[in-house]
Amino acid sequence: MAVTAEDIDFVCDLFAGVGPITYRKMMGGLSIYADGQIFAILSADGQIYLKANGVFAEELAAMGERRFAMERDGVTRSMGYYTMPGEALDDPELAVEWGRRALAALG
Repeated sequence: MAVTAEDIDFVCDLFAGVGPITYRKMMGGLSIYADGQIFAILSADGQIYLKANGVFAEELAAMGERRFAMERDGVTRSMGYYTMPGEALDDPELAVEWGRRALAALG
């Protein structure tokens, strides 16, 4: 399943408070940027993941958030992205808070 125009509108609206949002389609999903910095992805199956490393990644993992992984040529590869807490999907203020935390952890 590839992302739709409605998916893109949803993500842009959800994270609008982070700042100007841009995106790029890739591998059936979407890379989401603020000020040119990627901070989240939307997978082809509709799941939002936040870019995370260090303490922020540890916090998301401790909360039970799942690390992004994809299989290609029989090999599973994981990347430094974790699912965004589900309650933020229905709460733009909370989504913006998580988005800003992801960006802060990258700086």
